[in-house]
Amino acid sequence: MFKLTEIKKKNICIMGLMGSGKSVVGRELSKYLNLKFYDTDKEIELNAKKSIKTIFEEEGEAYFRDIEKKICLKLLTLDNCVISLGGGSIIDKEIRKVIKSNSYSIYLEVKINNLMDRLKSSKKRPLLNDKLNKKETLENLYNSRRKFYEKADFIINNDYDKSQVLEKIKLELKSYED
Repeated sequence: MFKLTEIKKKNICIMGLMGSGKSVVGRELSKYLNLKFYDTDKEIELNAKKSIKTIFEEEGEAYFRDIEKKICLKLLTLDNCVISLGGGSIIDKEIRKVIKSNSYSIYLEVKINNLMDRLKSSKKRPLLNDKLNKKETLENLYNSRRKFYEKADFIINNDYDKSQVLEKIKLELKSYED
């Protein structure tokens, strides 16, 4: 079985744009590896006692990013867990530094058109709500974050079948076993 200590990492973090499947893949991977699972967005909502959408509406993005940073930095120091990061958390330099030192990182890459299909009826995405051109917004987010996502330890396409993606991740992690 895969052991984080053998690769000198504390945890596994899953990153990618909104709608890329970070929470779903992260939860399934944590079950397979028998590790605790954390979703930074859920932790932010528990901590703030309100939805991310409400935080954005009432306090703004800068306030949200401050809370996100604190929670991400705290979670990224934990041992033996899988952490699903918010899509924009990677823009913070300090978070990136802690990911690099503490985490085995997996980037779930998804084509913009597939993200559009997955997100078209979502009302919980403040960076997409009220945008006339959601595709352009997603492309801009991708273009500004891509250079960070692509530094992940493992990059996998998550356009299709979740179970195939999980099998490929499991295979990749097994390659680290003796």
